[in-house]
Amino acid sequence: MRRNISSGGPFEDVYGYCRAVRVDNQVHVAGTTAQPPHLDDTDAYGQARAALAIIERALREAGSSVEAVVRTVTYVTDIDDAALVAKAHREVFGEIRPAATLVEVSRLIDPRMKVEIEAYAIDPS
Repeated sequence: MRRNISSGGPFEDVYGYCRAVRVDNQVHVAGTTAQPPHLDDTDAYGQARAALAIIERALREAGSSVEAVVRTVTYVTDIDDAALVAKAHREVFGEIRPAATLVEVSRLIDPRMKVEIEAYAIDPS
């Protein structure tokens, strides 16, 4: 059974996607960025924390949690921000320690965005 979870974000209707999809015991959370007011005058750490908070809400709405996350993929527009983003990731996932990838990209959809994060969770059966 498939369940779509919407956050009401500005790009969901424009691009035809939802924040997260739950199928059976798996939850896939789409690439998530900080939203205003966290885009203006916020460093990569603040944007990562804001994105992770949105991910946490989507996971909860899907009946899951950060404890079930097995993988994250993070995109940054400046690899020099990797340590700031890693700090936010570590604060949220701590001992959960999901498999993680962090890569630099040339840009994200809004030039103010510095970080985009995806998450994948598998809940115990």
